[in-house]
Amino acid sequence: MTTPVYLDYAATTPVDPRVAEVMSRHLTLDGLFANPASRSHMLGWQAEQAVESARRQVADTIGADPREIVWTSGATEADNLALIGFMRANRARGRHLVTSCIEHKAVVDTAHALEAEGFEVTWLTPGRDGRVTPDQLRAAMRPDTVLVSLMAVNNELGCVHDLAALAEVVHAGGAAFHVDAAQAIGRIPLDVARLGIDLMSLSGHKAYGPKGVGALYVRRSPDIRLEALIHGGGHERGMRSGTLATHQAVGMGEAFALAAAEGEADQQRITTLRDRLLDGLAGFDGVHCNTDVAVSVPNILNLAFEGVDGESLLMALRDIALSTGSACNSASVEPSYVLKGIGVPRSLALASLRFSFGRFTTEADIDRTLLALTHALEGLRRQAI
Repeated sequence: MTTPVYLDYAATTPVDPRVAEVMSRHLTLDGLFANPASRSHMLGWQAEQAVESARRQVADTIGADPREIVWTSGATEADNLALIGFMRANRARGRHLVTSCIEHKAVVDTAHALEAEGFEVTWLTPGRDGRVTPDQLRAAMRPDTVLVSLMAVNNELGCVHDLAALAEVVHAGGAAFHVDAAQAIGRIPLDVARLGIDLMSLSGHKAYGPKGVGALYVRRSPDIRLEALIHGGGHERGMRSGTLATHQAVGMGEAFALAAAEGEADQQRITTLRDRLLDGLAGFDGVHCNTDVAVSVPNILNLAFEGVDGESLLMALRDIALSTGSACNSASVEPSYVLKGIGVPRSLALASLRFSFGRFTTEADIDRTLLALTHALEGLRRQAI
């Protein structure tokens, strides 16, 4: 059986073997498996030391202090803690949140939940390139705005926000700035102090680390206060209770350290792979690029194939692992809300696929994909005649 070509790195990345090796040393009796909160014996102290070393690796990757990193179960929990925790803790200052209509569902659904609690949300519509401009954001700010949440890199389009410019607008309006950076680690440089970010959600499994672990950066400031969502022991300085999974934390730490060291080289190589795919598709009729490659990371490419149904094309590409959009919305038969949000016509949105490349993608993978696309498109378009 032929191994499928994996081009769904935006949904999840395989754990880097170097990360898996580090994790394996924190699982069994002969390793550092103990509860890192067990401070009554040496094994607990050693496990805590491993977790704190990983916390520093994560902090170093984004230019933060280790004390500003709060471990979570993933970026979804981090988004919930940032939005719900901050809005509840600061409701006396204001009840207004600003975000965009094409954020990840972890932000969109959380914002809707806040609306049900009585908070007000302004939903910004980004431009065709998927980005919110500083002028748009400035127009949405109100005296009672306490939080703005916008993602660093869009998970379906790959577009990159100008975080520094947006942060300037947010802070001029007296609000705090939350950034979902799940897709950004190893893809763009991040320095929370330089960029002016107050809260940042991070994911392990989007950066060649394990699933089930993430973090929230919380800037150390009296103005940045969160109400805990999970109670039971006061772990993580009272912001997130629960026994830490030592092996997952060290895995995420190692993955982030590798991303910091190798991310730039990875992206240069991935750019050539993306361009190889685009060059190979240049002779195809009716292929539209939903991603503005000039303002996007190279590892995410959203393409529309005119005259075919995206789900049918996906089925025809049996040996290519792709998606029609976010893995968190893949059960829907509706077109991607992200594509609709940037004004892609419904017919093209339904004919779109997301290609996402990664550290282990090869030129041979791209060539196999082009060959498979050629056969699939010819077959589907013949059937449509």
